[in-house]
Amino acid sequence: MRAVKVYPEAWPLHTAFVIARGIRSEAGVVVVELEEEGIRGVGECTPYPRYGETEASVLAQIATLFTQLEQGMSREELQQALPAGAARNAIDSALWDLQSRKQATDLWHLTATSQPPVIEMAQTVSIDTPEMMASSALALWENGARLIKIKLDNTSITERLVAVRTAVPEATLIVDANESWHCEGLAARCQLLADLGVVMLEQPLPAGDDAMLANFIHPLPICADESCHTRASLPALKGRYEMVNIKLDKTGGLTEALALAEAARSAGFEVMLGCMLCTSRAIAAALPLVNSARFIDLDGPTWLAVDVDPALPFSCGKITFSGLPVQ
Repeated sequence: MRAVKVYPEAWPLHTAFVIARGIRSEAGVVVVELEEEGIRGVGECTPYPRYGETEASVLAQIATLFTQLEQGMSREELQQALPAGAARNAIDSALWDLQSRKQATDLWHLTATSQPPVIEMAQTVSIDTPEMMASSALALWENGARLIKIKLDNTSITERLVAVRTAVPEATLIVDANESWHCEGLAARCQLLADLGVVMLEQPLPAGDDAMLANFIHPLPICADESCHTRASLPALKGRYEMVNIKLDKTGGLTEALALAEAARSAGFEVMLGCMLCTSRAIAAALPLVNSARFIDLDGPTWLAVDVDPALPFSCGKITFSGLPVQ
């Protein structure tokens, strides 16, 4: 019999995180612990209101599977028992972690993927005045970040982007509008981004209003985030997007995320690997996907005032392992 434990946690941020749909001052996560034969596996998810999730709804979903989990539910059985989303991710991550610890190995070996000594990742500049965003971008650059992700809403786009590009002329910039833009004016905005050397635009239109992208000529790649959850999302994205953003909280865990990455590449999509605001536990579960991704956006824990212990070895724009396996 497995012992099952589920509980919420709140992790304060060191700085407010501002995107098009609101402001966050803490990361609210749900943790699942599974213990067998004295060995404990842990998984974490971040309930996301955009997808109709709350802490209470995720805890309730997980509670429906307590008996099956205690009796040894497998990852394969889990895929059928819960839909894709945060609740399934927390359990799936805990099952992967439990297996790796029982076998005295790590996720790299379990998934037959190689661990790079250094993972180059994006650092995010959240929405603020043009001057403050430029200052934030410059601070990130001076601390070592070379890939910078700019959050935007539907206002002051030119002013913010010009300020950031002026501050960090050599940085690789990607832009995330979080569904806040409209069809009208999108072509001009895409041209502005291209002229400023932005290399990718993430989810400019609402997920339910992106059909116009099928006939939209654009000068830089567009990435589907809110429009892409699992492999079932891919057929509708073909011809609209060049890239998909894979997040474990959308796919319902690493099991589906690995399958989505393979299917996306086979269908001609490039891959971005993303995350929610979370601790290092959630990022560790996603690491086997880094070799599949063109862009890696795993800076969620770097927004925390204090990370979980032990934390992953983050520095600005990097996770550096120095050849040591992830535990």
